[in-house]
Amino acid sequence: MDPETGLVMDYDYLIKFLALGDSGVGKTSFLYQYTDGIFNSRFISTVGIDFREKRLVYRSQGRSQRVHLQLWDTAGQERYRSLTTAFYRDAMGFLLLFDLTNEQSFLEIRNWLDQLRTHAYCEDPDVVLCGNKCDLEDRRIISEQRVKEIAEKYGLPYMETSAATGHNVARAVDMLLDRVMKRMELAVDRAMLPGRRGRPKPGDEEADVTLNPPPSTCGSC
Repeated sequence: MDPETGLVMDYDYLIKFLALGDSGVGKTSFLYQYTDGIFNSRFISTVGIDFREKRLVYRSQGRSQRVHLQLWDTAGQERYRSLTTAFYRDAMGFLLLFDLTNEQSFLEIRNWLDQLRTHAYCEDPDVVLCGNKCDLEDRRIISEQRVKEIAEKYGLPYMETSAATGHNVARAVDMLLDRVMKRMELAVDRAMLPGRRGRPKPGDEEADVTLNPPPSTCGSC
């Protein structure tokens, strides 16, 4: 039961991910593909911020944990950056997308990472780099070698995805979830984690981390 609301929670963890990247790289389509298994090529640009949700079971070391996953969809346009950065600190992991058919979206990876270091809950948050639209092979201009070089430079796992076909979409999210859950399991000081309910008591470092329940509206986050 949530002591703040009195409601019975039917999950063990609330995990918030943020999808980042330039406008038009396919963030909204990526998240819809993951949560609903659908693709709509007519999605319009996100204004401000929106989110999708999914329930799943995370299994590790013989244990099963119920996860309520919130995937926040941010606007990529420059004029919304001041709004979306306010959500960085509450996110536990980040999906950084660029478009394999768009040079500028690739070049902006460094700027997005700089913003993460400035606004995220720590200087080294969990990030999965996604080269989206890999199904458009005839229009591709970013080589796999170029991406691997920048991924190695910043120590990021990299995956090529397609929101249109669903290729590697679930794998990318699962990879990020696994990294975040392992960080949580290994964390001694829960003050490093967003969404915590108080600091651990002496000798309580191994206690389960209980996270805040999902908000009922976007404005309450």
